[in-house]
Amino acid sequence: MSRLKDKYTNEIVPSMMEKFNYTSIMQVPKVDKIVINMGVGDAVNNSKFLDEAVEELTLISGQKPVITRAKKSIAGFRLREGMAIGTKVTLRGQRMYEFLDKLVSVSLPRVRDFHGVSKRAFDGRGNYTLGVREQLIFPEIDFDNVNKVRGLDIVIVTTANTDEESKELLTQLGMPFAK
Repeated sequence: MSRLKDKYTNEIVPSMMEKFNYTSIMQVPKVDKIVINMGVGDAVNNSKFLDEAVEELTLISGQKPVITRAKKSIAGFRLREGMAIGTKVTLRGQRMYEFLDKLVSVSLPRVRDFHGVSKRAFDGRGNYTLGVREQLIFPEIDFDNVNKVRGLDIVIVTTANTDEESKELLTQLGMPFAK
């Protein structure tokens, strides 16, 4: 059982029940899954880049990512339909909590000039998207083995119905929102 999951069950659920006047524990929003996505547009010219991204994402998330392919051809980007142009991984359960814990306690504080994550990145249905400019903030990634700085997107999908509930949930889980 991870630290964050304990905290969720023992502290966050009761405090959210009180704040939003839920009648049942099942109404309390929870984190459903976390999707980490790395777009590798340069894979068009050099497929080695994609292998590196897959390797890095495996290190970061602790499970093997899937490769995403182009849905349609775009001549301006020299892109054919079906070309591999990215990689993503979906975390649930135990691994998801461990990743979230690591993200808020270790990785985010390592970002340069970090003042907290944006409060405006909710989608209106209680999901939160966070863009990371470089993969180096994750402790698993060895600086010497990195050939190219890549960014990645982290989407946190919650069962909340509103942004307000979702923000409250993430704040209590330790997400450092900007003041």
